[in-house]
Amino acid sequence: MTSWARTMDEALVCALDAGGTTLKCALADREGTLLEQTRVPTGADPASALASCARFFRDAAADLGRPIAAGGVACFGPVARDPTSPRYGEILETPKPGWSGAPVRTILERALGVPFALDTDVNAALRAEARWGAARGARTAAYMTIGTGIGVGARHDDAWIGAPGHPEFGHVRIARRADDAFAGVCRFHGDCLEGLASAPALEARFGPLADLPAEHDGWALAADYLAQACVTLHLMLRPQRIVLGGGVMLAPGLTAAIRREAVRLMAGYTGFSAADADTLIVRASLGDDAGVKGAALLALDLLDA
Repeated sequence: MTSWARTMDEALVCALDAGGTTLKCALADREGTLLEQTRVPTGADPASALASCARFFRDAAADLGRPIAAGGVACFGPVARDPTSPRYGEILETPKPGWSGAPVRTILERALGVPFALDTDVNAALRAEARWGAARGARTAAYMTIGTGIGVGARHDDAWIGAPGHPEFGHVRIARRADDAFAGVCRFHGDCLEGLASAPALEARFGPLADLPAEHDGWALAADYLAQACVTLHLMLRPQRIVLGGGVMLAPGLTAAIRREAVRLMAGYTGFSAADADTLIVRASLGDDAGVKGAALLALDLLDA
């Protein structure tokens, strides 16, 4: 093996899962194994936060004595994900204060001197779940994250739904429960899906989610709205798997409640049964690592191109 080939074999990739609350950073090897990790607060100053991420990548790679060859970013959105666009890698108009217009990919490339690829957080998470997790073997699959916001990524084989853009499914309208008069938290639409069922929406009604007992009516409301989202995805895309991730889905029993509500909403149409719901609607098996492992895959694709 030549020294160049050995160097490339030992090279690391940067993986950044950029969420609305924290930026999860990791170095990964050529197999996608996460080696070193840290978290940086997202805050309202993209330049400062991304500089902290770049500093971690440099220092951690130096400690390991291995070079960095490329990077990938799984980013909250909306983002410009089309590599042919002059705005590729830039966050568009977003509810996250300070981040609209942030050229995330460019900042990281200039700081580290290696190429970066960028996609939405949900697309990246779906990549990882399709490779290693709950969407393995599914030709058509969707990933929905329910946390600070709500987002969906979907693909059939290797074709991404909505490409070269991406779905903005978190902002679809859903049927409100008759007893729900909450105005919603989305600054664009008020009571869209994200405005009613994201973590900030649920906390605005009921307080910290970690303090809610399993029998609290807030979880029934969340199951209602999230089941509507799953049924809409099922009827429109007919995926073999809908993978649910994000902090809200850590609530015990919520996945089962969403499945039951989905069966009720389908009302026997297409013969949809409880067994179908169990197969279709599943928890993300990679958990909190889905986004960052998907970011590592984006970087590895650059090396293999």
